[in-house]
Order: sequence, then structure tokens, then C-alpha cells
Amino acid sequence: MDDDRVIGGYTLRRVLGRGGMGEVHLAATPTGGLAAVKLIHPALARDPAFRRRFEREVAAARRVARFCTAPVLDAGIDGEVAYLVTEYVKGPDLAQAVRDQGPLSGGNLEALAVGIATALNAIHGAGVIHRDLKPSNVLLSPLGPRVIDFGIAQLIDNDSLASQAVLGTPAFMAPEQVRGEPLAPAADVFAWGGVIAYAGTGRLPFGGGAPGEVLYRIMQDGPRLDGLEEGIRAIVERALAKDPRLRPGAQELLSELVGGTRLAAATEVVERTWTGTVPTGRRPTPVQDTRLPV
Repeated sequence: MDDDRVIGGYTLRRVLGRGGMGEVHLAATPTGGLAAVKLIHPALARDPAFRRRFEREVAAARRVARFCTAPVLDAGIDGEVAYLVTEYVKGPDLAQAVRDQGPLSGGNLEALAVGIATALNAIHGAGVIHRDLKPSNVLLSPLGPRVIDFGIAQLIDNDSLASQAVLGTPAFMAPEQVRGEPLAPAADVFAWGGVIAYAGTGRLPFGGGAPGEVLYRIMQDGPRLDGLEEGIRAIVERALAKDPRLRPGAQELLSELVGGTRLAAATEVVERTWTGTVPTGRRPTPVQDTRLPV
């Protein structure tokens, strides 16, 4: 439904999604273009400590390379509403793509693995931890995978309203995240392993069911990776190690992935799509469905 409120100079057109942190709207920019505007819960915007964290995290998000994310275009606090404006990215999310078309394989799966690892390397290099990497936060844009909705969960501390809910998606949470421990980039690597396992098999690596059951299996059981291609299974197993000290970092993921002969070809595809140099006939067909961060 059209909204037509104006927040920070952006005219909100319709709600694209809702989540625990707030709402995402399709909006018209002051110059007539389109953007995604995320509105943070008003109760948070009134908190001076939140405002300071908001400014720090937005500054960190701006440092992340544009080619692998939905880049931050603007941010601010308008009255009691904190807002974050990102590029409007066309393309289905990975969860939808797997539901509609089935698991990925071969070069498509390998390119996805390289693309998301590249994005994590850029995100971590900017001093940001994603904390909620999952298939619905990976957009399959015409120019390659884009990792979205990173860094915002870090704005919430133990005294805030949103802290009363679990931050993160149970199926992709690292054991240390389940335990409520301070997080490091290794938690995102664990989620990367879960996302690639899901993309390659169509199944959640620790099964479905009630959140408590899933979290128990994450803590106690090994991931189910049968059906995942051998060429990528070993590194996914390492990424899903219970002990974060045993997981590779994002840079190590990339080094291992591009070291394989099959994945070297996938890397070339990623590089060409992100730089816009894909030869005619190889560029992915643009899609109309759009998913944006919530």
C-alpha cells in the first residue's frame, strides 16, 4: 500500500518488508530515483546511546565495498525515526531462488560461494560483523550476489528493546551466538557454511522444526551435508566447526576456494559480473522480483 510519508527527503511508496528492527519501504529519492529505506523502531531512536552507535555503524557500513552489498546511500534521524537508505537492488533472494528452481550446482554454486566469501571479507575488513547472514539476506542481482542487512544488529545492546528477542536466524546461528557470547567474524563464517550447504542441497544443515530444537542440534550434532558436491564440502565442514577457532577466516575461505581449478573459473565469472564486463550471452538475465533487508 502506498505510504507517501516523507522521511529525510525520501517519499515512502510502499512497504517491502517488516522485521524485528523495523520496516523497509520502497521510496522515491529527491532526484526521482528509487531506494530502499529502512525505518528503525522509534523507541530506539529516542535512546542517546543508540544514536551514537547508529552513527558509528553507518560510518562502518559506508566503508564496505559497494560491489558486493546494497550500498548505504544515506542515513539519519528524523524526529523519532532513525532511517537507513540503501541502493534498490533488483533480484530474487537466495531462499526464493532455491525454493523456485532447486539447489545450485557446479559453477553456479561455486560462484555463489566465492561471491559471498568476497562480501564477508569486505564486510569484516570494514570492521563490521554481519550477525544474521542467511539465504534471504543474499540477493542474486544481475551483477552477482549482494549480501545485505549487515551491521544493524550490532546497534542493539543488552538494555535495548530489541535485545529481548533473539538476534539472528536460528538455522544459521553459530554455537557461540546461541550461547550469547560476544561475536567475532567467525560467526559469519559459520553462517556462510550453512548458507552454502542450503544452496547446494536445498536443506537446512541442522534441520528444521521448532527454534529450540534447531539450536540444540547446532550445539550438539554435526551438520547434514549429504548431497553437497565434494568439491566444496570439505571447506563447508570446516566453516561449520563448533569451535570458532577452528573455522577459516573470510580471507582464508577465499584462498581455499580460488585455489581449486573448478572454483578458479567461478571466480572469473564473479569478477566479470561485478565489474560489468560479462560478454554478451553470459550476463544473467535481469529479474523483476526484489527482496530488500528487513
